[in-house]
Amino acid sequence: MSEDAILIDRFLEMMMAEAGAAKNTIAAYRTDLTLASEALGGRLSVAQGDDLIALAETWADLAGTTVARKAAALRRFYGFLVDDGLRADDPSPALPRPGRGRPLPKTLSVAEVDAIFAVIADRRGRVPADPLDLRLSALIELLYGSGLRASELVSLPRAAVASDRPYLILKGKGGRERLVPISDRARAAVAAWRLHVPKDSAWLFPSGTSHLSRIRLYQLVKALAAMAGIAPERVSPHVLRHAFATHLLAGGADLRALQSMLGHADIATTEIYTHVDASRLVELVNTRHPLVDAGKRRA
Repeated sequence: MSEDAILIDRFLEMMMAEAGAAKNTIAAYRTDLTLASEALGGRLSVAQGDDLIALAETWADLAGTTVARKAAALRRFYGFLVDDGLRADDPSPALPRPGRGRPLPKTLSVAEVDAIFAVIADRRGRVPADPLDLRLSALIELLYGSGLRASELVSLPRAAVASDRPYLILKGKGGRERLVPISDRARAAVAAWRLHVPKDSAWLFPSGTSHLSRIRLYQLVKALAAMAGIAPERVSPHVLRHAFATHLLAGGADLRALQSMLGHADIATTEIYTHVDASRLVELVNTRHPLVDAGKRRA
């Protein structure tokens, strides 16, 4: 049994004996803590703040109530570890505290995305080519070019992206299938990377005995942002998904089509991007409207 599993068991025993937690609560805590441990590679009990920030990024598509529940379970777990002297520090302040309001999604400007792709192009142009640069290119082309969720991207089968088919069919949240367009650029990037993927691999992005983890994807994206001169805390796989949606909508994409591509069950979820666009319009009015210049002249 792993160290995480042992400590989770001890924590749940305490919850039952001292806090009198109900069976359903214990079951929910066990599920949330076990999933968190798996996402962190069995390092939940020794995780640091940066690890928890990365973990929280993988919750980006979840409802606020679900995020709050998961974060609460981890806070109580770390509180138990500190109280019992099993670790000296408590990293849980790094966990999110979802509010009642729905915040506007973080996104990037077109220029910032261009800077990211310029770094990738520079790395791909090195001689000899590094297969890891080809992998990074394929990952980012699919994230920004198709708006895939991080979990969908890292678990793509080796043959998911076909060179002669400009789309792929994904089974996303709730088992719902959707058709996702794949650009020519993304298909070319995947084809270049796939030459370095073992033919017997089940995954397009293999790692060890499984596929690339969401946490590792998060780390790769952060490092790439830094190389592009963008503050790493502003960029994540989910931010690139948001950029995909925001830029498509600004370019005239239909909201229903965007809903389908993103895999949102409710169009109300997709409508958040109209608010992002609206906030940019307000900024434009406040900074570019002729009356602004007139006011400055009068002043």
